[in-house]
Amino acid sequence: MTKPLTIFTFVATWNDYLGPLIYLKTETKKTVQIGLKMFIGQYTAEYGLIMAGAVVVLIPVLIVFLILQKYFVEGIASTGIKG
Repeated sequence: MTKPLTIFTFVATWNDYLGPLIYLKTETKKTVQIGLKMFIGQYTAEYGLIMAGAVVVLIPVLIVFLILQKYFVEGIASTGIKG
């Protein structure tokens, strides 16, 4: 039961935006999600760069999911079973 929890924790930590935005002040320590936000200006947005960055950010999560897919599905299926 800990492997599905590991997957959920990894995805939640990887996608965290508000925590690093509040705590990190230097540009060198900013996360990838905050870096994607830098492509959006007040009046313009670089949609091509945002989409390319989103694909690059998706790759580690996709790899973790594909490796642990069996445990992910097993954890989801076991949540509906009482007993």
